[in-house]
Amino acid sequence: MPILGIVAAQNYPRAVSVEYVVVAGGGGGGSNGGGGGGAGGVLYSAATSCARNTNFTVTIGAGGNGALPRSGGFDSANGSNSVFSSFTAIGGGRSGYSNNSTGDGQTGGSGGGAESNNYAGGSGTAGQGNNGASSTGQANCGGGGGGAGAVGGAPSASVGGVGGAGSTYLGTAYAGGGGAGVVSGGGRTAGTGGTGGGGAGSSTAVSATNGTANTGGGGGGGSDVSGTDYNGGYGGSGIVVLKYVDTSTITIGAGLTGSTSTSGGFSTTTITAGTGNVSWA
Repeated sequence: MPILGIVAAQNYPRAVSVEYVVVAGGGGGGSNGGGGGGAGGVLYSAATSCARNTNFTVTIGAGGNGALPRSGGFDSANGSNSVFSSFTAIGGGRSGYSNNSTGDGQTGGSGGGAESNNYAGGSGTAGQGNNGASSTGQANCGGGGGGAGAVGGAPSASVGGVGGAGSTYLGTAYAGGGGAGVVSGGGRTAGTGGTGGGGAGSSTAVSATNGTANTGGGGGGGSDVSGTDYNGGYGGSGIVVLKYVDTSTITIGAGLTGSTSTSGGFSTTTITAGTGNVSWA
């Protein structure tokens, strides 16, 4: 005759241990010698307990738009938050400015870099990212956007600030800051984007580079060429990655775009767009 305690234990729905990476959308870069956008915030855990047959919300944050030139244009925007369960990664801070707003970089998961000409970089969110760089004393070069792994680079008189480096989780680099743009002339060079999808700034009559999709990279800062402004780059969209033992089966709900691969006794589910629920059986 079975012992009641053993029967209860056998029927108990054990939880699934999930390793997760949650990356928010990156912030947009400025124009007019603009700073780089800040990277989306990143949250990581090696193991969190998820009950079986229970819905967990997932949302993938979009990247923020880059600034359009001040003549009839619009300002850059912060990236949008990404969510897994109760964990929220904060969208990257935008750079200053295009139209009528401040030239300061804005607060976000990582902070946006400052517009050229003595503005302040934005602050990053503790545990998710780093600060964007200021442009103190630099009239022609913006500050680099902050990244998950490093602060944005400060500009010099001839080089825009580089984007802060991202960080690597589950073998992939995420959340690099955007490089800054410059006011063209005098041999000035735009800042490069940070590793992990940060977009490069612009120093010529072209728009800056967007952050890479599904990395949370910040957009690059746009240029000012002979008084004409060029667009800042858009931030890269975010992503959620979930790793768990392959004896568990995940259901990806309607509204989400994702895929699952299996290797070495583990399954990894990568969700790249949308809002919806996931659950394990």
